[in-house]
Amino acid sequence: MNASHASLDGRTASLASLAMLAFAGNSLLCRAALAGTAMDAAGFTVVRLASGALVLWVLLRMRHSASTGGGGGNWPSAIALFAYAAAFSFAYVQLSAATGALLLFGAVQATMIGAGMARGERFRAIQLAGFALALVGLAALLLPGATAPPLDGALTMVGAGIAWGAYSLRGGRALDPLGETAGNFLRTLPFAALLALAASGSLSLDPSGIALAAASGALASGLGYAVWYAVLPRLSALRASILQLSVPVLTALGGVALLAEVLSLRLVACSAAVLGGVLLVVLSGSRMRAAQAP
Repeated sequence: MNASHASLDGRTASLASLAMLAFAGNSLLCRAALAGTAMDAAGFTVVRLASGALVLWVLLRMRHSASTGGGGGNWPSAIALFAYAAAFSFAYVQLSAATGALLLFGAVQATMIGAGMARGERFRAIQLAGFALALVGLAALLLPGATAPPLDGALTMVGAGIAWGAYSLRGGRALDPLGETAGNFLRTLPFAALLALAASGSLSLDPSGIALAAASGALASGLGYAVWYAVLPRLSALRASILQLSVPVLTALGGVALLAEVLSLRLVACSAAVLGGVLLVVLSGSRMRAAQAP
């Protein structure tokens, strides 16, 4: 009994760690494609969504859900998903992987917490202090200065985070998260086609960039979500939320090791404020649902 429980915990920890690496990988793959190849943001978005939809559809077929209504999803969620994916790519034209991940994560968590407040959830004083600290950290990162990220890119990533927060809130009660996600990915394809058409004059599909975008969609998104949804029922909302604090950190480490990015003191300090503030909210007993990590 104990051995079995220990084995289950070990498997859960391994799968959860793999999912967090996949989510951090989305930022690293996007930044690598946009900074190191001729791939443009529109092309990256289209390939990512298409490859993610394909992998999720295959996974549903493998579990025989396609014949029983699997796929689900809805158009409002698909629009939020597309808005996140497009804004994410366009923001990374200007942002480092670490800065983008922090802005994205902070905006997602702020959206989730803000929605809880709007619904009338009761927050303790320490939770409100944590929320305020996280917002101060984000605001400090955006203030003008030598190491400040480009404002338009930063605001675009904040928009991506808000869109993902809205998507997570809509999907929080899904009975079949994987099927819902697959259906939503499939529904983004018409919007992706419109984006490709709108950007046709400047669309650039570099072979290396296509490979990175496909890896982001198929592996970091498609398979990453599948692993996350498999492990999520075994985690408390508290543990799931704390685990997701690792994503900006993993992204920053990956940016330094793989993309030769430099971490400024400003980014480190703002990261400590944002992640510390969110941790205060989580550990102080918020009933906020864990966001589906991007």
